[in-house]
Amino acid sequence: MRKFVTLSIAAAALVGAAGVAYAQAADTPTLTRAEVEQRSAEAFARMDANGDGVLDREDRQDRRQAAFERLDADGNGALSLEEFSAKHEERAERRGPGRRGGARMGRAADTNRDGTITQAEFASAALARFDRVDVDKDGTISDSERPKRGSMRRFRDAG
Repeated sequence: MRKFVTLSIAAAALVGAAGVAYAQAADTPTLTRAEVEQRSAEAFARMDANGDGVLDREDRQDRRQAAFERLDADGNGALSLEEFSAKHEERAERRGPGRRGGARMGRAADTNRDGTITQAEFASAALARFDRVDVDKDGTISDSERPKRGSMRRFRDAG
C-alpha cells in the first residue's frame, strides 16, 4: 500500500511536469517526436530534485514538502480545511474538466516496478504516448491527430 501511495504521488508530479512540457503544442501546429524527447528530458531534470538520475523517494519527499509549503498559505506548519480547499479548487480550475492520470501513468513509467523512475523509463513512457497519438506514424502529431478527449488531451490543450 505504501509503495502505491508513493508511486501515486510521484505519478501526480510526473503528470504535472509532463503536462506542462507537452502543453505548448497549442501554439505549434504540429508536435514532433524529437520535441517530445527534449521536453521529457527537461521535465525529468526539473523533477529530479537531487540530480541522481532517478525519480525516487527523496525526490518525492522534496516535492511533497514544497507542495505542503505552497498549501500552507499562512505558514503555520498546519493545513486548515480552508487552505486545502482553496488550493484544491484553484488546481481544479487550472486543470479543467476531465483531467487526470497520475497513478496510472506513474505505474506505466516504472517499467521494472522498482519504485523509481529513471530518465530512460520517463522518456520511454512519453515517447510511447506520442507513438499512440501519431496515427499516421510520420513522427509528427498534427492537429487532426490530437485527441479530443482522454488522458492524451495535454497534446492539444495549452496550460
